Amino acid sequence: MSQELLIQNGSVVYAPVTQDEIVWTTERKGSPGKLEFKVLKDDIIKFEEGNPVSFKVDGNKVFYGFVFTKDREKDQIIKVTTYDQLRYLKNKSSYVYTNKRADELVKMIANDFLLNVGTLENTNYKIAKKSESNQALFDIILNALDETIQYKKEMYVLYDDFGKICLKNLERMKVGIIIDEETAQNYNYKSSIDTDTYNKVKLVYDNEKTGKREVYIAQDTNNMNKWGVLQYFDTIDEETNGAVKAKSLLNLYNQKTRSLEIKKAIGDIRVRGGSLIIVNLDLGDVKLQHFMLVEKAKHTFKNRRTFYGFDIKRSRFYNAIRRGKWQVL
Repeated sequence: MSQELLIQNGSVVYAPVTQDEIVWTTERKGSPGKLEFKVLKDDIIKFEEGNPVSFKVDGNKVFYGFVFTKDREKDQIIKVTTYDQLRYLKNKSSYVYTNKRADELVKMIANDFLLNVGTLENTNYKIAKKSESNQALFDIILNALDETIQYKKEMYVLYDDFGKICLKNLERMKVGIIIDEETAQNYNYKSSIDTDTYNKVKLVYDNEKTGKREVYIAQDTNNMNKWGVLQYFDTIDEETNGAVKAKSLLNLYNQKTRSLEIKKAIGDIRVRGGSLIIVNLDLGDVKLQHFMLVEKAKHTFKNRRTFYGFDIKRSRFYNAIRRGKWQVL
């Protein structure tokens, strides 16, 4: 396996000799891709924060980003942390927009902040009106994608593809590999009702015209008797159909969360946060033979080999898309 790590400082491009391992981490949402490595400081190499960094494996493009942190100790080994373009979505801003799709919003924000874009798939749902004040750009985009999920039952993944921001339907993020007892050295499986599980949804709207509070409730009494009352509460505006949204949220959250962490599987650089991979494992209370969503992927390149570990789950969003209903494994 050949690796090519390049750092560009002005017109000079360096190919440093790295120490130990190179680690590439991606997450499905809310975080930029990250590449971490160590180089030996000598009399030749010279680079600084903001310099572009590219990383290829066997000629395949893996990462393109920028130096954000240099951490040096007495032995002159510099630990370098780099991020892809999505790092700039941590900037805060305010936007008011009407009748825009999520992909159009991404393009608008990218143009405003001088970011390069690649494939932005049509999300097929126009948001009537949205006001975002002093919010991280990540949150502004994710809010639009969340609304798209609620109304279209379609999930989209935002990621950086070697220097270009892309937005793709989850169905086109499938990777043709299988994780089973042989390919995963170890795993950790967890089921819970402690986080993101609600069996009662309560939405309220304070109607200024009538002076009354409108309340919309959707609930599952069977699960309330089984788990106790786990309530989701939020306020809505006059543009929102409270009854429809309450039912959608109940369908979404009225189930256990299940997560699976795979450790030290043989590496495949096609797998990233947001990918769909086939998992074939017997976990005791559930047997998995399905596509599962990668929430976080961590690739470790060492001694010309690559291993990775990742957190995956049977996405409640993806399950709904495929089966036309919300269903727990």
